Amino acid sequence: MSRYRRANIDGGAFFFTVALADRTGDLLVRHVDRLRRMYQSVQTSHPFETIAICVLPDHMHAIWSLPVGDAAFPVRWSLIKSAFSRGLVHESSRTRSKIAKREKGIWQRRYWEHAIRDNTDLARYVDYIHFNPVKHGYVSRVRDWPHSSFHRYVADGILPLDWGGDMREIAGQFGE
Repeated sequence: MSRYRRANIDGGAFFFTVALADRTGDLLVRHVDRLRRMYQSVQTSHPFETIAICVLPDHMHAIWSLPVGDAAFPVRWSLIKSAFSRGLVHESSRTRSKIAKREKGIWQRRYWEHAIRDNTDLARYVDYIHFNPVKHGYVSRVRDWPHSSFHRYVADGILPLDWGGDMREIAGQFGE
């Protein structure tokens, strides 16, 4: 069995991609209020700052900043994933391995993390998070996706409402 190495940077900032096992559904946006409650509960009990976040139907991206002296983001993700899953009915059959590990099979076991190196790296990942709903074709404008920290960035005057443009206009310029 392979052992995954996670970055162990006290007080670091990290970009995450956390995905559902079934990448064809819409479980996260269908239950986005539940996800928000569980996320906020873990954030209260195990503090961290959410720099940026976007919840899509089958996965989510987030950038967290952890408190000084704390590198325990795996604990936080485990708590969020298990709290969200608890109480949800999941139809798919589970493998013996998932049953033994008390997993419902809702989430992919692993997630991807990247330690943010500097302000340029941070800006690139914040942009990636905010543009992701457009990239996946859910909306043609970033502002039209409701489950994103983009709206907080606009309210705080960090980004303009028209940031990212309108893919319909861009497609029209090329006759698409």
